[in-house]
Amino acid sequence: MGEGGRRRHPASAGERLQPPPGPSEGERLRPPPSPTTGYLQDDAQPPATLRLQLNALQALARQTFAVRLTTLTIGTPFAMANTTDGPPTHAVLIAAVLGITISYGMLRDWHRFAPRLLAHPTLMALDLLFGAVLLLTASPASPLAYATVCTPLLSGLLYGWRGAGVLTGLQLAVLLTIHRAWEHRPGAGANTLLIAGFCVAAGIIGVTLRNLMFRFGTATQALSEATSRLAVAEAVESERARLARELHDSVAKTLHGLALAADALATSADRPDPDPTLVKQQAALVASAARRAATESRDLLTDLRRHTDLTTTPPPTDLKTELTTRTRDFATRTTLPTHLTHTGETPPPLPPETTHHLLAITAEALENIHRHARATTAEVSVEVTRNTLHLTIKDNGVGLPPTLTLEAAQKSGHFGILGMAERAARMDAALHLESDTTGTRVTLTLPLSAPTTPEAPQQEAAHA
Repeated sequence: MGEGGRRRHPASAGERLQPPPGPSEGERLRPPPSPTTGYLQDDAQPPATLRLQLNALQALARQTFAVRLTTLTIGTPFAMANTTDGPPTHAVLIAAVLGITISYGMLRDWHRFAPRLLAHPTLMALDLLFGAVLLLTASPASPLAYATVCTPLLSGLLYGWRGAGVLTGLQLAVLLTIHRAWEHRPGAGANTLLIAGFCVAAGIIGVTLRNLMFRFGTATQALSEATSRLAVAEAVESERARLARELHDSVAKTLHGLALAADALATSADRPDPDPTLVKQQAALVASAARRAATESRDLLTDLRRHTDLTTTPPPTDLKTELTTRTRDFATRTTLPTHLTHTGETPPPLPPETTHHLLAITAEALENIHRHARATTAEVSVEVTRNTLHLTIKDNGVGLPPTLTLEAAQKSGHFGILGMAERAARMDAALHLESDTTGTRVTLTLPLSAPTTPEAPQQEAAHA
């Protein structure tokens, strides 16, 4: 199998042919280095696609309002207990009702009220005022004091560093005012200092979470775009590899035969006494080969323009019948005795793509036998077991040069065995080659227990 030999790995027994590896995905998607920035940098810019980030912010903000609602509900009785009858009681009651109602409304209908809260940061200052009225009567030592932590956290989540800085500063001013009102009570100073520290930390945490989510969203969007571009490039390269295989296995072979026939016709015509009958036969052979090349080219163009219907599964084809037809046609065309044998079970129905690859591998191996192996006989055998299909093509030719490799054959412009290896990889099958001075054997082992899944696009595209 001469040309086949020039397209294969060294002829060691049982060697599996695999397409050359392409660049790794990590090398393709490695991002360029980014400049280092400080911790207290400007707010991260929201990515173009905000759905995931807004959902996360919504969940955090709603949970914050849930905590605030709980602390207001628990702390309001403390504020009521420390007020005197009359206007102070009414002011505390109004502030408690408004604070609890606002917190519940934000928790229940965040999607309705959040846009207004984002557009008008002054609403957070109004909410801070309600909390200050309650805290002024309940003292910094009451559970109500922990509700003040929610305001800096929300401002950090919603407005970034600037909004968190302003509202946290206002909250600290409120705490200082309340401390002066309750400084005579034991422990008021320590509690006020503790709550102030919580407020500062909550503001920083809110901004940090906001920026982390936005930066994560930007990175995710960039990765998604890069992956999409890579998928498109891989699809293009995969189609190029498929066309290269189909052109090699159809039009290229026909054109090669056409060139040989044209050379023979020119040689016959140059003789001093050309035989008109022989010249006519050779001219008819040239015309037939040209028509065949045109038909194969038209079939490829039709396949390219055909709309792929992903909802319709084409019917399976009979592998044994197709192999019988191809083997008989090859023997008739080349006058090389070729036999087809079948052992084991009946081949199961295979997907059309799998059958196409098996027939293409068989045709390539037989063509190599005809052109280069100087063999006197060829044999195609199919053995089917419960879980495996074995396809073997062998000859009694001169064998392969032991120093040739698949990579060297590809560089020299021989792509037949490379196409065979790619087709086997697409079927998740093993393609083995054995060769010595008594002939060459190509064996393909196809598992039948698992579905035949195509090779990943990036693995195939590397050989286009």
